[in-house]
Amino acid sequence: MPKISPLAPASFPSIPPVAGVRFASGAAGIRYANRTDLFYAELAEGTTVAGVFTKSTMPSVPVDFCRAALKNGEGHARALVVNSGNSNAFTGKVGAAACKLSVEATAKLAGTDVNHVYVSSTGVIGEALPGDKIVAALPGLKANLGNSDWEGAARAISTTDTFPKGASRTAKIGGVPVTIAGICKGSGMIAPNMGTMLGYIFTDAAIPPAVLQHLLSKSTERSFNSITVDSDASTSDTVLAFATGQTKHDPVFAVGDGIFRDFRKKFDEVMLDLAHQIIKDGEGATKFVSVSVTGAQSATAAKKIAMAIANSPLVKTAIAGQDANWGRIVMAVGKCGEKADRDKLAIIIGGVKVAAEGEVVPGYDEAPVAEHMKGSDIVISVDVGIGSGKATVWTCDLTHEYISINGDYRS
Repeated sequence: MPKISPLAPASFPSIPPVAGVRFASGAAGIRYANRTDLFYAELAEGTTVAGVFTKSTMPSVPVDFCRAALKNGEGHARALVVNSGNSNAFTGKVGAAACKLSVEATAKLAGTDVNHVYVSSTGVIGEALPGDKIVAALPGLKANLGNSDWEGAARAISTTDTFPKGASRTAKIGGVPVTIAGICKGSGMIAPNMGTMLGYIFTDAAIPPAVLQHLLSKSTERSFNSITVDSDASTSDTVLAFATGQTKHDPVFAVGDGIFRDFRKKFDEVMLDLAHQIIKDGEGATKFVSVSVTGAQSATAAKKIAMAIANSPLVKTAIAGQDANWGRIVMAVGKCGEKADRDKLAIIIGGVKVAAEGEVVPGYDEAPVAEHMKGSDIVISVDVGIGSGKATVWTCDLTHEYISINGDYRS
């Protein structure tokens, strides 16, 4: 296991129980012996669900299954099972059979229909998933269902993560307090849409499936689809949101309802908190980098420019080396294909204006920028001088450790 990221939080957050959610984690021996690698959750009758998945044309078997379940189960869920150590991707009929076996066993255990079971797998691509090991481990997890070991659940879904990731908020709907809690995993192969990441958000609020789906899709775009570690999108990316409806409050009919405003805000906070934790655990990361672009032709163009900067190996290695080489940012803006005015381009690093009107600022002193580059939080702002489009994305630096981790990934 790689050493813990220097950007890791001091401890796992305190996350309260969510009414209507019981879960457990344990070791199924999927890839390694005596390693927590299986997470099982049961959800209250009437729980609604929403999902966002990878846009890869090589999706894993569980991704295909979840997409079908969302449609066939009419937006309702009763159980979730997640394994790490094997992604069950590019595994053909054998992988489909393993997924079917574990889903059917889960449905039987939870006393529900297979279309109300959700499943995820993460880990090595192209190796047969031992579905029988999942089936054998499930009864033990069923016997240990609880509502408080969020850290254990987060560890169960991890692969190259160096720390477990969780977040929660309390929100109000019509004055009634509700809980939002989430866990995720992700460290490498991270880029929209999404990265090799799994995320699960749970709430005791009562939210109709269509409203929950709209909320999740929009929030994902602002969080998990606005981060990148290495520009490589995975086969297995999944974010699922579950609303158990166990807390009674005024009904929500649409995302724009006034009584839903605080919930939307807190839901976004949980999603962004988790997304930022993924970047802080980027494989080999030593710096958390915020890239904001303004003055673009549109918000879409701004995000594309920001991602070009965030994904540039030259920018990322300069940041790793604490080199205030702003010329690499100019290069990244120019290569991405979106409109930008060379003679109006402005660059600010750590609050210091480096370039303006297409050239270095007269009398520019690199010392404060160089000092900023020594820190663990790097802030880059770019205005491309075209319009009003703006976007912010988050990334990390690129170090030798990234090569070491991925060179040894299967050993």
